[in-house]
Amino acid sequence: MGRAPCLSQICASRIFFLRTQAHCRAHGTQPQPTSPPFPAAVNPPNPAIVSQDAARPLPRWALLLLCLAYVVSGFVGRSPWKSVDVMSLGYMLELARGHTDWLAPQLLGLPAAASDGLLPYWLGAWAIQATAPWLDAAVAARLPFIALLGLTLLATWWGVVYLARRPQAQPVAFAFGGEAKPDDYARAIADGALLALLACLGLAQLAHETSSYLVQLACTTLVFYGAAALPYRQWLALGSFGAGLCGLSLSGAPGISALLGLGCLILLWRAPADALPQVPMLRKRWSLTMLACTALAAALTAALGLWHWNVGDTWLGWQDWRNLLRLLLWFGWPAWPLALWTLWRWRQQLLHTPGPPHLLLPLWFVLVSLASTFTTQPADRSLLLGLPAMAALAAFALPTLKRAMAALIDWFTLLFFTALALALWVVWVAMQTGVPAKPAANVARLVPGFVPGFSWPPLLLALGASFCWCALVWWRAARHRAPIWKSLVLPAGGTVLCWLLLTTVWLPALDYARSYAPQMQRLVHALGAAPGCVQVGGVGRPQAAALLYHTQLRLVAARPTSACRWLVVDADNWPGRVPGVVPHEWQLAARIVRPTDKDDALLLLRRITETTADAP
Repeated sequence: MGRAPCLSQICASRIFFLRTQAHCRAHGTQPQPTSPPFPAAVNPPNPAIVSQDAARPLPRWALLLLCLAYVVSGFVGRSPWKSVDVMSLGYMLELARGHTDWLAPQLLGLPAAASDGLLPYWLGAWAIQATAPWLDAAVAARLPFIALLGLTLLATWWGVVYLARRPQAQPVAFAFGGEAKPDDYARAIADGALLALLACLGLAQLAHETSSYLVQLACTTLVFYGAAALPYRQWLALGSFGAGLCGLSLSGAPGISALLGLGCLILLWRAPADALPQVPMLRKRWSLTMLACTALAAALTAALGLWHWNVGDTWLGWQDWRNLLRLLLWFGWPAWPLALWTLWRWRQQLLHTPGPPHLLLPLWFVLVSLASTFTTQPADRSLLLGLPAMAALAAFALPTLKRAMAALIDWFTLLFFTALALALWVVWVAMQTGVPAKPAANVARLVPGFVPGFSWPPLLLALGASFCWCALVWWRAARHRAPIWKSLVLPAGGTVLCWLLLTTVWLPALDYARSYAPQMQRLVHALGAAPGCVQVGGVGRPQAAALLYHTQLRLVAARPTSACRWLVVDADNWPGRVPGVVPHEWQLAARIVRPTDKDDALLLLRRITETTADAP
């Protein structure tokens, strides 16, 4: 597929066609079928009409500051949250301390899930070992994951840059000049894609946890970048492609790795010869390299025993279908409506063989993510992997948006995020002062036992973010704002604002509600001084990790030969489902519940018959 015809060519063709029709009518002849109104049968018209003024890039300092605020907030100043976040930290601690095998990590006798892979635990353990004398284990474990989230944003931006540089993605050339230059247009589209990704509501929490979710997201984005940048940065793109596939396999997604690798290989072969530089001469070399990377990832997965089929039955019931549809509606907002608009406006290009690579590549990533969402558990984990590609599709809708639709997005976003930010501020003031009384009472009911504190640094950061939001709204309300990315500034800014408010002034309350720290403090208090060793049995992996991190106890897995006087079990599993423990030998000493979840309780049991030894 060649470059789309410019407007002058279309107008000239149309004028010639009309003159031919008039001439035939005047002389009583039939027009020849070889004079179409425009050459749409060969090259479908490009819907992107962008001037050079509209291709102005977003100021680099503003984009970097927005990304920095989003990446760092949520990783610092908090305890590990329930449940994947703290569970991953537990395995990282055991690996860093040398208490378990690196190829088969265990946590107090509980093996790691195959769906989590090994790479996330390795990264956290290496970071803990490297910074052990200086940083707390939870802070150290988050360092590589902060870098992974930053890498996700960077790879998304550059991947869309190279996609927008493709000849089929370029805007229509004007009759008298003034259309956007290729590089400026590509950077403006990439700015829009990055803003769309930051605006996705489902990215916030899952991308700020030390878990396999974020590792899979970063590796998927590396594969996306490698396939997009291949014609322009050959060796870097192939290296990124191979690293992403291997990282996906090592982080618990070998099936997605194989699907993405083979799909990118097929798209490379379907790419038209005149669409990309050097495609005819290097297609075979690139294909063999991509196939080798896919095979290497599969072989690595098989060698480590990480192949698994995590198919769930979420699609069987109506309630599950409704939950999935609700997840699809809010998780990718506002990227998915714009992505659908892109597919509609570029439909003629999509139906034209062989199809535009700048649309087919992200579309394949989104389809793989959606297929995995409907067949595996948990669904949000799979849907997270498609957000960068969905944001890329959303960015190509920006040159085709009508003024009324752009205004609708702006007004909806302005009202929604302004109201949400005001609500967060009102409830925070109620927590601090007790006024208004009703929000204060609601907070006391939701987080019983929480004592609000006050700190100036979080307050100043929250006030600064709110001031920046007001300035952004003022800028957007001004007239004659030409950049094509303008419609996504408010969604991205509003999402970052609310996330900053939650992770600054609201962080103590969230920490109290989402961490195991209050429950573990009560447990330590109930044990008293010098409890000796403590058996742990019948608990989940998040609870075991919380015991390991939040307490300084000597913990051992429950077994019949242990002489420990104390036993900690999950209330739901006692007395029937605690292997290696005889129930009549123990008596209840305390029931320890999480303040915000009465169903999440631990039982502290004391051995009835005292033993002379107190060793594991």
